[in-house]
Amino acid sequence: MVKKAVMRQYWRIQQSQTLISMGFWVTTLTLLVWPLVNWRFKEIDDVMGISPTYFGLIGIGTTILMFVLLIGWLYDVLFGLWREHLTVVQERNPFTTYKLNAPFGMILSQTNTILRKMAEDDEDIIRHCDFIDRWLEWNSEQEIWARSLSSWKNIVGDEDPFLQHLSEEGRAKLNAAVEELQEF
Repeated sequence: MVKKAVMRQYWRIQQSQTLISMGFWVTTLTLLVWPLVNWRFKEIDDVMGISPTYFGLIGIGTTILMFVLLIGWLYDVLFGLWREHLTVVQERNPFTTYKLNAPFGMILSQTNTILRKMAEDDEDIIRHCDFIDRWLEWNSEQEIWARSLSSWKNIVGDEDPFLQHLSEEGRAKLNAAVEELQEF
């Protein structure tokens, strides 16, 4: 519970970081530029009792904010660089390229079993099903599958969730990995 609460607060900090960062950018750059231009506002009379210094600072801050937003707009609309960024993120994510999480693996296993039974005489489909079985067996050796099995045992209360797509040896390895798993 403590870990989850801490991570939620960390996530909230990350989400507000953009706005806070923008505020710091505008404030810092405004105060860096002000000494260079403040002489222009010394000779101007107050407007409705407000010192022109405030108008100058607000003007500089607004200009900087508009400039930063213009860069963001160019990045998004004109150059579309975020699209390439998302492509790279997807390419680096093993769960979109070669790894499977356990729940999806179970669904794939069920689909594979149905396909195998529907086309028992088709060599190409059987070859494909054999590949899927090998892929599922390999994935079952990954830590995320051990964590999933451990969670199923703790949450669902099932002592031995039966993973029909795994060989006896694969199930034994997975159960051994669950036993060795360190919970943090």
